[in-house]
Amino acid sequence: MLISKAPIALLSVTAAFTFAGCGSSTHPHHFTDAPFPNVDAANTRKATGSITSSNVAQLSFAWSVPIAPHKDEFGSYVATPVISKGLAYSQDQASTVEAIDLDDGEILWETPLGSPAYSHNGVVVANDRVFGVNKTEVVALDREDGHELWSVSLAGRGERLDMAPGYKAGLVYVSTMPWAVRGGEVGTLWALNSKTGKKVWSFHTVPPGLWGNRNLNYGGGTSYTPAFDHSSMFMGTGNAGPIPGTEEHPWGKSRPGRNLYSDSVVKLNDRTGKLLWFYQLTPHGLCNWNVISPALVRVGGRQIVLATGLGGRVVALDGRSGKLLWSRSVGVHNGHDQDGLYALKGEYSKLKTPMTVYPGRLGGVFSAFSTSGSTVILSVLNLATRLRSQVAAEPVGSFSGELIALNVATGAFEWKHRFHSPPVGPTTTVNDLVFGTTFSGSVFALDLATGRQRWGTTLPVKVVSGLAISGDTVLVPGGYAKQGHEPEMFAYRVAD
Repeated sequence: MLISKAPIALLSVTAAFTFAGCGSSTHPHHFTDAPFPNVDAANTRKATGSITSSNVAQLSFAWSVPIAPHKDEFGSYVATPVISKGLAYSQDQASTVEAIDLDDGEILWETPLGSPAYSHNGVVVANDRVFGVNKTEVVALDREDGHELWSVSLAGRGERLDMAPGYKAGLVYVSTMPWAVRGGEVGTLWALNSKTGKKVWSFHTVPPGLWGNRNLNYGGGTSYTPAFDHSSMFMGTGNAGPIPGTEEHPWGKSRPGRNLYSDSVVKLNDRTGKLLWFYQLTPHGLCNWNVISPALVRVGGRQIVLATGLGGRVVALDGRSGKLLWSRSVGVHNGHDQDGLYALKGEYSKLKTPMTVYPGRLGGVFSAFSTSGSTVILSVLNLATRLRSQVAAEPVGSFSGELIALNVATGAFEWKHRFHSPPVGPTTTVNDLVFGTTFSGSVFALDLATGRQRWGTTLPVKVVSGLAISGDTVLVPGGYAKQGHEPEMFAYRVAD
């Protein structure tokens, strides 16, 4: 259902006026496009625009719009807005999609997609359509007025959709994820025809047989948008389960082996779904060390796939072969990185509960990262999980974090910037700066070469989402309410 913020006649006139210019004289500001959830198809989160270290100090408040309050553990907003032809397209946790004029924050249309999101969501814009998901369906909307063009149900029993879709050359890509974890849930990636929603192909990220026990085991899927090159796609997959196991089948005994392709980077042919290679970061994982969206860069003529996840390990892989080029641990680790291998080999004497594990279930690299091409900048969270038994765990200790910059070619540390409040949201680069946020509501710009802060402000709300940069404007959704302040999306602009 479409809900207009203006009378229908006025909405039609506004939409026609906006889209005719495509960012030309209809907008007093020059806005650059970032129509993908991670800015571009390669997931670099490298924005284009006019903001640099020489003018970033001139960023000041331009406008704000409310975000509908929504009660869940992730707050009211998790996604990164996408930008196309002077408009921001946004999906909140209630699964309402909006088109917002970047000039002044006017909401041109909004369309509820039905069921609210569980965790991650967001949209991608392509071919005059906006693609998003609710808990079970992929939905295509008309970009000009937000009316629904088609919807397709993908999630079955015990599954959900909680990702911003991927898009390439007429196909939309969405994966199911295990949710109720009652046993039998298999995360499956689907490719759909963008015009009709027809299913073109699918790829099971873990085997349908689930390592011999469909009544108990589950696994795979992704909550993160894949990366694309000219002929392939690269995705990060979720964990196998139960984790770490059950009292009857401790340490994953019900799912013997490496549990492919969980906790992996997987390269597929994007037209057929054929597996080209994989690299597993955590064999037989005992924690939810999901692998997040890979990013693609080129160094010396070679394609490099950068990947990481909640396990707090960053890897660089050869894009052609999947060969490991370098590996680097980030954040706090306390000796549990090899626990999955111990269980895989039956060395159970090295695994005893209770235990405290760093990175915990909300540790490591939780959100998408950015790269300038030569440097990769990651938001790292430091929070432990206390495992009291095979089925009882809770976070323990203080929750802190840091931004870490690594050299893309070698994995060497370049700089580190610590924060008292965890930087839960993704980073975004533009020119010689990297932008990010902290959970407490700080928004900052750091020097890309040194990590020194060049600009900052504090919002009256908390932030777990990604910010968007277009032209001279920074768009920051604040999805967690603070006392006296409801969620809002804020725009900052370089003063004229």
